[in-house]
Amino acid sequence: MIKLQDIERIFQVGDEEVHALQEVNMTAVAGDYLAIMGPSGSGKSTLLHILGLLDQPDSGTYELDNVKVSDLDEQQQAEVRRHKIGFVFQFFHLVPRLTAAENIELPMVLDGFDPAERKKRVATALEAFGLANRAGHRPDQLSGGQRQRVAIARATIMQPSVILADEPTGNLDRAAGIEVVNILEDLNRQGITLIIVTHDPALGNRANRKIEMVDGRIINGHG
Repeated sequence: MIKLQDIERIFQVGDEEVHALQEVNMTAVAGDYLAIMGPSGSGKSTLLHILGLLDQPDSGTYELDNVKVSDLDEQQQAEVRRHKIGFVFQFFHLVPRLTAAENIELPMVLDGFDPAERKKRVATALEAFGLANRAGHRPDQLSGGQRQRVAIARATIMQPSVILADEPTGNLDRAAGIEVVNILEDLNRQGITLIIVTHDPALGNRANRKIEMVDGRIINGHG
């Protein structure tokens, strides 16, 4: 369960205050599928960063699974982020020198998982995402679609309850984009809450609910 109340985010740009988010109220229940849409500069990515605990609101509260995460300190938020939230980005953000398997394994290495458990989970993920024959390949040896599949496998290896996807098909051709959307939607059907930021109306229309933003405000899709 996600609940945002009266979220404000202000950036100082030179002498000017830019209100990136204004009076944002939003809820999502477990297993929801939301698309956040709006023109460039509307606050979509800022909202996603706050949902992902990558940024802090200047005021307002954020509850995740009945915990007021906006009140937690940095270390506690990092713990929540690591265990409850998976990120999928337009530009993949894979580590170039690591293989596909090592990129997928990375969150578990950082969390101190037992090596045997890591190997077991990575093997399962590689198989599930159709990457078993690409396990030893570095990102520059993979296609865009394969890189995004590695990124999704990495995002879900810690078994999060929420996936946040920022333009997940924006860097892919149509066929690879459809493949990636199908994977994300399959994860959603398994009970993971899926929140996608997109400019693409076709992708937005696939979501159960659309949230439309203009000038830092939600103008449609509250709830």
